[in-house]
Amino acid sequence: MEKQIYEVLEERFGLTVFRSSQKTIILNILKGRNTMVLMPTGMGKSLCYQLPALLMPGLTVVISPLIALMKDQVDGLIQMGIDAAFINSSLSGPQREKRYRDISSGKYRLLYVSPERFRNRDFLNAIGGREVSMLALDEAHCVSQWGNDFRPDYSRVGEFRKLLGNPVTVALTATATEQVRKDIIGKAGLDEGDVDIFNEGISRPNLHLSVEDFVDEPQKFERLHEMLSNARGNTIVYFNLIKSIERFSHLLDTKGMKHSIYHGKLPQEMRRRVQKRFIDSENVLMLATNAFGMGIDKANIRNVIHAEIPDSVESYYQEIGRAGRDGEDSYCTLLYSQDDLAVQISFLEWKNPDASFIKKTYSLLESFGESLNSHTYEDMQEKLVFKNRGDHRLRSVLSLFDLYGMTEGSLESINLKVVSPLSEEIVSGEYIRKKQESDRMRLVEMMNYAKLDSCRRKFIHRYFGIDDEDCGSCDNCLDMVGKKFLD
Repeated sequence: MEKQIYEVLEERFGLTVFRSSQKTIILNILKGRNTMVLMPTGMGKSLCYQLPALLMPGLTVVISPLIALMKDQVDGLIQMGIDAAFINSSLSGPQREKRYRDISSGKYRLLYVSPERFRNRDFLNAIGGREVSMLALDEAHCVSQWGNDFRPDYSRVGEFRKLLGNPVTVALTATATEQVRKDIIGKAGLDEGDVDIFNEGISRPNLHLSVEDFVDEPQKFERLHEMLSNARGNTIVYFNLIKSIERFSHLLDTKGMKHSIYHGKLPQEMRRRVQKRFIDSENVLMLATNAFGMGIDKANIRNVIHAEIPDSVESYYQEIGRAGRDGEDSYCTLLYSQDDLAVQISFLEWKNPDASFIKKTYSLLESFGESLNSHTYEDMQEKLVFKNRGDHRLRSVLSLFDLYGMTEGSLESINLKVVSPLSEEIVSGEYIRKKQESDRMRLVEMMNYAKLDSCRRKFIHRYFGIDDEDCGSCDNCLDMVGKKFLD
């Protein structure tokens, strides 16, 4: 078997050696063992399922949350002569129907789909006649409601496994605490003893971490402009708020500094153009919300700067993981002021609506009846929160309804409908309290990171349950070296 995997590695992927424990993971999957892979961004997680997919007899289904990521992966596989495809909402109706026919007729070794696809009867009919040898869960932390990027449909992965005949399952992620790892295994319908875990750690020695704190936004923006004036290479600056991006963008315009902006409210075509320009160009500066980054395959990002504090260590680690994938020195700086905390507390409130708001939202959906899909998200938001456009509790509640099977479809697809009574669990004080406390503690840990006076990388590793030595290269480690030198 080892000889075979090396042949496929060279013939199909153009490589001659495996990185870290890729070979061990691949052999484990080929033995029929369910596998969890915890591996830093850019270290080759995809190969761990792509290569064994070519040695297994049937189809490998890859569940991925990101349309752009699916397309990039499939385009790369096709260039290597591997029969792969994706099915998601970016396809037209005729394109999807053709791919369903191709699936039924036995085409494809790897098929990438979004988790929402499993609601579609035509897809289930097409895949029902195929032998599925492996199910791969990319960005597996999306399964867990205690993770930083929860997607309701991911939580049904156990149902998906049954529909596919319980194939060998591989879960892959760069960020998962012990609680999230357990949740992934449980949601997949597996016992911990059924899963072999390969923890490659999260160490990225080429990333140099630092934090600077400020009294207010003007002081912070002045320092940020200074940093960008001296920065070399491709740079991403992350903001929590679109209005913060717009304010800083205006400042850069007055200084004549070329840059691009990216956030979720830009038209889709513009977002696509901005993203492509970032990938194709060099020495580019991007101001963005966290809507930018996943699926960005650019190895030489030299700087990732957070102009406002993220909501969790998971989010922060995932975002700085976009820097230095080529292994060269890269710099990850958090600019922090006390005002950032007030913004994140507001976010906590709308991410965790109270029972009264949940009931009010359910009643509103019911009251619309057959006319539900003639109303936009903005219509509903205005009815629930009036003129407060910064209140996004509605989005959180719609995700909850979807997770608990009270609704099907979505407003975006114009097929949303209420299908079951309001769940007593989600309006119980215990559920709301636990969710609020979990999110609050994640923010507290992020605050602890910002105020830390010891090794920053060691702090992040311990957060993910990994023991490590001081890194010797973050701002705090360098300060300690300097103090020893002066002593």
